[in-house]
Amino acid sequence: MSTPREIIQHSLDFTNPQRIAHSFSPSDFVWASSNADTFSTDWQKDQGGNWFRLDEWGNRWGRVDESSKGEVAKGVLTSFDQLSSLTLPDFSDPADYANVRQLRTKYPNHWLIGGLPGFTFNIARKMRRIDQYLLDLAESPDGVHALNDLVDVAIHDMIVNYAKAGVDCVMFPEDWGTQLNTLISPRMWRREFFPRFERFCALAHERGIKVFMHSCGQITAIMPGLIEAGIDLFQFDQPDLHGIDRLAYYQNEHRVSFWCPVDIQTTLQSKDEAIILAKVREMVEKLWQRQGGGFIAGYYEDMPSIGLEPKWQQIACDEFLRLGIA
Repeated sequence: MSTPREIIQHSLDFTNPQRIAHSFSPSDFVWASSNADTFSTDWQKDQGGNWFRLDEWGNRWGRVDESSKGEVAKGVLTSFDQLSSLTLPDFSDPADYANVRQLRTKYPNHWLIGGLPGFTFNIARKMRRIDQYLLDLAESPDGVHALNDLVDVAIHDMIVNYAKAGVDCVMFPEDWGTQLNTLISPRMWRREFFPRFERFCALAHERGIKVFMHSCGQITAIMPGLIEAGIDLFQFDQPDLHGIDRLAYYQNEHRVSFWCPVDIQTTLQSKDEAIILAKVREMVEKLWQRQGGGFIAGYYEDMPSIGLEPKWQQIACDEFLRLGIA
């Protein structure tokens, strides 16, 4: 019987894995992260009783209650004039990845993911707040470019050290779309961000590891560019936003893989067992059986945030396991 690590490798290679790979319990994955010293703090209250924390880059976050994730209230970079004095965390020390090496030793048969905080956009946009950063892209492209270059040094160091520590892939979250379209035009994306994606993917591939990307929203317009840049797998929680047939087309044409639960905003929200089971059957048939791999069955961890009981997703998980035998 193949190990979880072998199952995922066969899936990515489209070489007929013995079963469908999955991230629900017992998961085929193990996650790892760097222990580099950063600006990050725990949530606390200021003198006015407001919740705040600093993230690893020094951005101040706020929230209205004790449990929400919050959002950036003030970016660490209020002006591009501060770029010359901006201090970023140092991710270049291999000693900060000792825990990653320990996990590799402890879980030799699982697929080990090195977690990145994002590629360039997901990190840099917080430093200016996303509303200002999107405006900067149009009005101050030179300042954005210079900031992005600084951020890229940190990402480069993380990829190199994760690879040395023995991960199978790096994975990053980077939401590029609303429910209707990409946050910026595909032309602007290709000009400023495509070269960065291409460099990072090449850096990882040269070191023998894959690149997984999570993204929310409607990003169909830039998916050809992302595939061209070298993304090996997309993790989508809303596969129906793109269309199962479209994802299957990308598999056929480009041998790119997808990691998805049943859609969390359509299928799961139906609270209808028959609809959920039908969607699982469609995904297994079109994205796995016909392809000889290329699909990982996902699980959305934060069910309370979408107002659903876990039982609805469990229906999908059980059906993925039942159907996902080669």
